[in-house]
Amino acid sequence: MTPDDDDDDGVVAGRPLDVLDVLVVGGAGVDTTVYVPELPLPYADTYTVPPVVDRIGNTGAGVALGCRALGLRVTLVDLIGDDPQGALIRDHLAARGVDLAYAVTAAGTRRSVLLVGPDGRRTSLFDPRATPGERLPRDLYLPALRTARHVHVSITDFSRHVYADVPAETTTSTDLHDWDGEAEHHRDFALSSDIVFLSAARLGERRETVMRSIAERGRASLVVCTDGAAGCHVLAPGGLRHFPAVPLPAPVADTNGAGDAFVSGFLYGRLDGRPLEECVRLGAVAGAHACTVPGTHEDPIRLDALLST
Repeated sequence: MTPDDDDDDGVVAGRPLDVLDVLVVGGAGVDTTVYVPELPLPYADTYTVPPVVDRIGNTGAGVALGCRALGLRVTLVDLIGDDPQGALIRDHLAARGVDLAYAVTAAGTRRSVLLVGPDGRRTSLFDPRATPGERLPRDLYLPALRTARHVHVSITDFSRHVYADVPAETTTSTDLHDWDGEAEHHRDFALSSDIVFLSAARLGERRETVMRSIAERGRASLVVCTDGAAGCHVLAPGGLRHFPAVPLPAPVADTNGAGDAFVSGFLYGRLDGRPLEECVRLGAVAGAHACTVPGTHEDPIRLDALLST
């Protein structure tokens, strides 16, 4: 069944239409991608580059679009600007069947400039457009929150306040990205989520210590630390395990969005009741696919491709 296939009796893929699979809180933006000859980029007054492209980006949009491409019913709630970038986000999500509930923020839509090298590696220059103290209106997210099977909370500052309203029986996740294990901004998210994703990029030899601290101090039953070509490390009730990466199905084009794709594949497996090993494999397959297509979230893997790999 494709994401847009509805049954005649009011169900989608066997689920009632009033049941939302995933609510994503925060994290939509626009990426301006610049393909550069090398990274780090040496100083020069001018570089001639291929066409510079504006695309939907940022982590919340990636998880929402990835989950929707896998046939899950998804709503994204966010603060975006009344600007051309906000219009790009609204149009892109609507065209792909992701429901968007948003309020307008005077600071404008979040932006990133992505410098992408020939090998697909990237450097992100992130403009969060954050307004201190700003929050999501409760009436914006409560209707979706009451019907969601799972809530994924992006690490935008205003998203942390949603945890207090999540029903006790509803599972939650977050992605701490390249957290160093110490920055205070990430702590609420790390300790308030049932599934915590993060990258090994800044942890070094402290990786296991940070993972165990998250599980011991918070509510996480799973801590998943992705490690690029080295695969990922998963701390579960049975202990710490390592899982290898899966082979890329094609040459690397652009590594942007691979982490968000991993999350969407993993969550699909989790919501489908699959064992941990299979959830990790589905996440790895989705992440590998993301590395082989240009852009951040332009072409997330579809369910038939995910399950046939």
